[in-house]
Amino acid sequence: MMKYLSTRDRTLRITGAEAVKLGLSKDGGLLTPESIPQIDGDFLTTLSKLSYQERTAKVMALYLTDYTEDELLGFAGNAYGPDKYDTPAVAPLRKVDGSTHCLELWHGPTSAFKDMALQMLPQLLSAALGKTGEDKTVCILVATSGDTGKAAMEGFAGVPQTKIMVFYPKDGVSQVQEAQMVTQEGENVGVCAVVGNFDDAQAGVKRIFSDPELREALARRGYLLSSANSINWGRILPQVVYYISAYCDLLRDGEIRLGDKVNFCVPTGNFGDILAAYYAGRMGLPVGKLICASNRNDVLTDFLRTGVYDRNRPFHTTMSPSMDILVSSNLERLLFHLSGENDAEVRGYMESLAKEGRYEVSDQIKSALREEFWGGFCGEEGTTAAIAKLYKDKGYLIDTHTAVAAGVLEQYRKETGDQTPTVFVSTASPYKFCDHVLAAIGETPKGGGVELLDQLHAATGTAVPRRLAALKGKKRRFDLTAEKAEMDNVVLDFLK
Repeated sequence: MMKYLSTRDRTLRITGAEAVKLGLSKDGGLLTPESIPQIDGDFLTTLSKLSYQERTAKVMALYLTDYTEDELLGFAGNAYGPDKYDTPAVAPLRKVDGSTHCLELWHGPTSAFKDMALQMLPQLLSAALGKTGEDKTVCILVATSGDTGKAAMEGFAGVPQTKIMVFYPKDGVSQVQEAQMVTQEGENVGVCAVVGNFDDAQAGVKRIFSDPELREALARRGYLLSSANSINWGRILPQVVYYISAYCDLLRDGEIRLGDKVNFCVPTGNFGDILAAYYAGRMGLPVGKLICASNRNDVLTDFLRTGVYDRNRPFHTTMSPSMDILVSSNLERLLFHLSGENDAEVRGYMESLAKEGRYEVSDQIKSALREEFWGGFCGEEGTTAAIAKLYKDKGYLIDTHTAVAAGVLEQYRKETGDQTPTVFVSTASPYKFCDHVLAAIGETPKGGGVELLDQLHAATGTAVPRRLAALKGKKRRFDLTAEKAEMDNVVLDFLK
């Protein structure tokens, strides 16, 4: 049976169900599979003939050996069915030109890629509670830079034996993102704005997780803390699936031959999305280069180029707010693998980050980073230009985060000359960021937030996602705001 260990203590061994239930190891480390299952050409050929739901079950069964493939197939049917997703393909590939495709991950209930994992995670967690004999109510704590919070609440609303509290940076998300969160229905959900940025909210959630007195107080009340952020393995694993699925679609459609390498260009802030592509490559998927696309908060670009991670820099609020992050939590899993699973080395890096805000990795890790990754960033002007260019040249409308990936991919090809077939990842619908998208295509936004949905539709003729259209006139349920030091009390009040 596959076991999971902590990036900070590899002697710890727990089951997949326990890893999903806990979210984060009690030592602060990230729970990570003890080995990476391998796939081959026959596996990919078989998958290329299957539905997305069937692909999901087969890939996830390789890691979650305490779940059955039939269980996982049922979960995938629930997560990615027609009542949730607006296309049978679930994660369709859009051909942009002869060597470039875009992987659209925003066809789910909240119009963001987080749905791909957060429609699956509640089902994995509910099953995990039964498998581990847990009788406490699980409280999911989430820090969000914009999309995770809504997607998590959408997934967990009404799920028995769970409650969910979402913290988002006040004035740090788009108006549509905020409207989605503060109007969320469900008796088991809570939302709180935090005075500060995403890193402040994320640090607060991590602090709560690592506070033994608070955990004990909540245990006495009958609650167990868990996470729906991408620090939870149950978030990363469903994301591994869509990279393998994209390769299978290219294979099925005759765009590549079996064994051909494919590059992936991923817009990322917390490193979880591109980490999933790394795992797919480690499993044996023919991955060429992993191109890591950042916005003006370019801490990952610098890290991939120098091996120095330094969060001591200005924090920029940008038009791609879900990437406005300076502490990329999932990088810890990559360091664990590239260091040869050296938990002491990883602990040292994380202690240095906590104390000094920076660390420098070993020459071994620097060499591995250069081999597998390429990092670039796209500023505000470049983001606007990328939206305008794709719309003008290809009639293809993208959001601000996808534009960061498109801009960085263009940089990569100019700098390296690499013309390997490449998939760049589209993480959100353009309708979540109407104001910036309208401005980029030469329109003057008239109003703000959900008022702009109709204007963008009129200007482009593209369809408004039905759940975003339903936000118009929806009543606000949550108005809570807290300082970052008060987040503990917010949780205690929520779990009275």
